Amino acid sequence: MAARITKKTYLEWYELILLMRRFEEKSGMLYGQQKIRGFCHLYIGQEAVAAGIYSALTPDDIIITAYRDHALALAKGLTADECMAELFGKRTGCSKGKGGSMHFFDKEKKFYGGHGIVGAQIPMGAGIAFAEKYNDTKNVCITMFGDGAARQGALHETFNMAMTWKLPVVFIVENNFYAMGTSVERTSNMEDLYKLGLAYDMPSEPVDGMSPEDCHKKLYKAAQHVRKGNGPYFLEVRTYRYKGHSMSDPQKYRTKEEVASYKALDPLVHVKETILEKKWASESWIKEINAKVKATVEASVEFAENSPFPDASEIYEDVYMQHDYPFVKH
Repeated sequence: MAARITKKTYLEWYELILLMRRFEEKSGMLYGQQKIRGFCHLYIGQEAVAAGIYSALTPDDIIITAYRDHALALAKGLTADECMAELFGKRTGCSKGKGGSMHFFDKEKKFYGGHGIVGAQIPMGAGIAFAEKYNDTKNVCITMFGDGAARQGALHETFNMAMTWKLPVVFIVENNFYAMGTSVERTSNMEDLYKLGLAYDMPSEPVDGMSPEDCHKKLYKAAQHVRKGNGPYFLEVRTYRYKGHSMSDPQKYRTKEEVASYKALDPLVHVKETILEKKWASESWIKEINAKVKATVEASVEFAENSPFPDASEIYEDVYMQHDYPFVKH
């Protein structure tokens, strides 16, 4: 796979970013209607990161992330139907309706969550990478977390061990500048988070998270470094969420002007304008993709609405590998 970005790359980016955007917008609306319950963290504004991951990696590479996971799951190949059904808590969801918004999972697609405990997926990602190295697969584990999780002590333990064992893992901090409602500048003396990796002699660099091109190039470079057996790589992807931390966030900690400045860098608009400027596709193609994506999202809602809830008898399923685990009473 080459790092070169082509017309095909841009066309795929546009459809994928549009799907992520429309899926999240619909999810937000349905949450307001109380058809989606619990917590719900939208990815709107950060789609360039997922798009760059999609185009730079192979299908066999693994992703593990935090609870802002809907769009990353779509980028990894999960269908809108199974993602929406999971949001509805339905049996046809990717986690059989028992994970909800924060716990998407698909073993076949190599998407290992969706984790609600802040930073817990960092050592888990290193563990997955250890297994890949042990089995000599040449696959890379992309371990993602937010800027708030960069404060967890487990990060430092994991970075040290991952470098010592030269594990095939790319650590990515999606720095959207706010851990819930607290800015990075209020919680860290060092605002260049990528420098955390330098203490462990881990190759580390910043990435423009509003640019799918930069995300693609930097991630491809990092993945190639890791595949050669050189050990981990750390990327600080500087991005921005247009919505609040979660659906219950009043967003009083940032100004409308700040949000507007990042909306001017919208990756969806950027990719569309690039396609049209280079005459890689026409306005009619754009309209066709818009209609296709809208139909896909609407169909996913209908699928979720018509799917059954899990039966109460399924509460103990998929908890233990051992089917006759003696401490579970059915």
